[in-house]
Amino acid sequence: MSTQGRRSVLLLSSQVTQNPIPFQLLSQNPTFESLVAYCSRPDPRLWKGEEYVNKGTFDLPALEGYRSTFVRNWSPLPRLGKFWGLFNPGVIPLVAKADCVVVFGHSYASFLLAILTAKLLRKPLLLSTDATYLESPDGGRRWKSWLKRKLLPFLYNRVASGVLVPSTLSRRFLLSLGAREERVFLTPYVVDNESIARAAAATNRDQVRDSWDIPRDAVAVVFCGKFIARKRATDLLQAFAGANVPDSFLVLVGDGPLRAELEQEARRLGIEKRTRFLGLVKYSELPAVYASCDVLVHPAEHEPYGLPVNEAMVCGIPTIVSDRVGAGLDLVRHGETGFVYPSGDVAALTVLLRDVLPRRALLKELATKAVERMKTWSPRENADGTADAIEHVLR
Repeated sequence: MSTQGRRSVLLLSSQVTQNPIPFQLLSQNPTFESLVAYCSRPDPRLWKGEEYVNKGTFDLPALEGYRSTFVRNWSPLPRLGKFWGLFNPGVIPLVAKADCVVVFGHSYASFLLAILTAKLLRKPLLLSTDATYLESPDGGRRWKSWLKRKLLPFLYNRVASGVLVPSTLSRRFLLSLGAREERVFLTPYVVDNESIARAAAATNRDQVRDSWDIPRDAVAVVFCGKFIARKRATDLLQAFAGANVPDSFLVLVGDGPLRAELEQEARRLGIEKRTRFLGLVKYSELPAVYASCDVLVHPAEHEPYGLPVNEAMVCGIPTIVSDRVGAGLDLVRHGETGFVYPSGDVAALTVLLRDVLPRRALLKELATKAVERMKTWSPRENADGTADAIEHVLR
C-alpha cells in the first residue's frame, strides 16, 4: 500500500499503448496512485506476423505524464501474440505491493502469473477484454469456441472482481455469456482526440490532394488498416468499382501480405487510375490523410473495436462500417454520423457508396455530427470509467 495514504493500483499491459492520455488522467486521480507496468519494450523483433505490420508507425511520445516501468521478459522466444512470448516473473512482487490490480487481457503467461498472484493474495482484480464474439480472426477450431464459452464466464464472474470493456458491443457479448451486469464496466476505447483534431485542422487539404495527384474537388474514400484477410479491403475495391461514382477516388493506407493482390484487383476492376496506395503512414501524419478525404470505409469481418473510426470522426469525416466493427454500435449512428452495412455484403456497400458519395451536402452534415459525437467519447470518459471501476472494487 502507498505510504502516502492513497491506495496503490497496478495496471499491467503487454506493450506500450499508442495513446497515453487515459493513463495521464488516471495519474491525477486523488483517491489512488497508479503505476503502469509494461511486459515488453518497443522492439521490432517482437512484431512477428501480419497483425503487427503497422507497429513501427506509432511515432508519438507514449511514456510521459504518468508513472511506468518495464518488467524484464524472460521468455526464450519473446514475441507478441503468443502465450509464452511474454514471461515476466517480475510482475509477482508488483502485484503483491498493490492494493488493486488491473490486467489488460489474459492471453500471456505473464498475465496468468499476475492473475494467480492477485487471487492468492486476495487483491481486487480487474480484467479487460475487447471481444465481441467467440470465434477467432482466422476461423480457428470449434473446440476453442466451446472452451471459451465454458471458461470465460468463470473467469469474469468468479476470478475477476470486474471486467473493463471498450464498447457496448463487448459489453453485450459478455452479458450474453452470463457475466453479471454489475461486474462489467464500460471504458471507451479512445484516441487522443485533442491532438488529432489540432493536426487535422492544420492540414492543407489542397496541398495533400496535389501530392496524391487527386483533383481538389473530387470525392475521396479512405481505407486505413492492415492488408490482411479479416480487414476485407477487397470488398471496398469491388464496391468502389461497382458504384462507379464520377470524380471519385479511393485512398488505401496500410500494408501487409495482400498488398500485391489488392493492387492486382484494382487493375482487374479498371480502377487503378482512381486508386492510391499510400503504404504505411506515420501515426502523427494520419490526421492529414483523414482531413484530406471525405469518408472512411471500414469493411472488416473481424474487428473487436476499430480505432480508425475514432480517428476519422475526430478529423471531421463520416464513416461507413460493417456490422462486425465493434466501434460501430457506439459511434456510427446510421444516417446521422455514418452508415452500417452487413459484413461481406459487397452489393450493400456498393449501393451505399453510389448513394452517398455524390451528395456533398450530406457528407458535410454527417461530418458535423461525427465531430459532435466524439466530444463524449474521449480519453476523459475512458479514465473516468476506469477510475469508477477501480474505486468500486476497492470498496
